[in-house]
Amino acid sequence: MVDPGWQKIGPDPVILAWAKAARKSALDILSTTTEPWRCGGTWFVGVDALPNGPDGAINGTPFPWGALPLTPEPLHRAQLSVIGRGYPQPSPQESPAAFAFRRDRDAAHLDGLLAIGPEKARMVKEPHGWILGLPLNDSTASPLTVWEGSHEVLRAALLKALSAHPPETWGDVDITEAYQIARKQVFATCRRIELPARPGEATLLHRLTLHGVAPWKPGDTAPPEGRMIAYLRPQFASTHHWLTAP
Repeated sequence: MVDPGWQKIGPDPVILAWAKAARKSALDILSTTTEPWRCGGTWFVGVDALPNGPDGAINGTPFPWGALPLTPEPLHRAQLSVIGRGYPQPSPQESPAAFAFRRDRDAAHLDGLLAIGPEKARMVKEPHGWILGLPLNDSTASPLTVWEGSHEVLRAALLKALSAHPPETWGDVDITEAYQIARKQVFATCRRIELPARPGEATLLHRLTLHGVAPWKPGDTAPPEGRMIAYLRPQFASTHHWLTAP
């Protein structure tokens, strides 16, 4: 993975073919789903929504492994993340502070951390190997945002916080404070960039890169269904590997 913590790939015809096939399924899902949209009706989360197989193929179209700097491995069903006009909007599910963070800081987060228990302690419960975004339609709205170099800031902070614990227990350690302090450091020292992409392109993130979604701005454009991106995040076997592997 390149030093900034992200890599743009394509355009490539095999990536485009997969995106076209996935878009057909995505439109069917959006027309029939009963899953509520979050953020005041402006975000369809769509976890595990797309019907790709473990090999990544969808509707008979193979996954574009050959166009990606990745080793083929079994895949989960892809997330279908759809952003609608006006994102984000307040909602009862978010506190005013959480909404402000989503609006002003792109809801910047590190994938793999879950809020556990009544105190919502942050723990590494889903140690992803990599994060791949595949745009399914042509849109300028609400692009993925990343903080360049944030993966090394977060790696150092979390390794320090976990160093006193046996590696096999790292996934059960509360890292809330260390994570929040490191995230503030990222905001202060790392450059935020927007990464718009079109069908036929892919965006690959280092698993430890802080990232988010930009608000829908005046003048942004998207098809009627909104901005659609498929995301894949296969998991590592351990939190220790998640933090120590390149």
